[in-house]
Amino acid sequence: MPSCSRRGSRLALAVALLAAAACAPRLSPLTGSPAPARWPDGSLGPHRRKIVFRWELNDASLVARGDGAARLAPPDSARLDFFLAGGMGHGAAVLIGDELRLPSGDAGARFVPPPALLWAALGRVALPPLPDTIARVEGSMLRVDLGNPVQWRATFEAGRLRRLERVDGGRVREWVTRTADGHVRYHDESDRRTLDLVILSSDDTGPFDDTLWSFP
Repeated sequence: MPSCSRRGSRLALAVALLAAAACAPRLSPLTGSPAPARWPDGSLGPHRRKIVFRWELNDASLVARGDGAARLAPPDSARLDFFLAGGMGHGAAVLIGDELRLPSGDAGARFVPPPALLWAALGRVALPPLPDTIARVEGSMLRVDLGNPVQWRATFEAGRLRRLERVDGGRVREWVTRTADGHVRYHDESDRRTLDLVILSSDDTGPFDDTLWSFP
């Protein structure tokens, strides 16, 4: 029979999970005029790119910041490196298609969102095919809901991805926003974790070495 302390711990965990779920905001109804159920081109573009950024991570137990770089190779490969301020550490992640790879024992899992949302942070739309897609236009904004019930909502402005939300049970569980001035934010409603990226530069580059996509 489990001890009272163990039962208490399980109860506390259950209460915490229920509280986190209740805090997730409800998905608001789509507004605007009906539009064709498709979205603008959400690819990485035709050229390899290197993006340099500053980052800051905030969650319940950690505040960290530093510099980073993302290297993108179309159609579906990316590597991100996060360097802690003061040279105190380094995290990395490789994303190929919908597969996220991390070095063994690396802290990168704490830095990066799941694949679809990480791709959104980099400007690529990479969502699974889902039935019952609905789109509406309001001014310069196009919003697309995928799934019935809705599992994802994507928001575009002037053909560019501005926001992607993962929805479960009618509530927004995680989201990514991208502003025109180069600020990217990922937020997980369940643990109140936020990762902010400020893009400093984004430039075309030459070929990458094959070793970039693997870890020692």
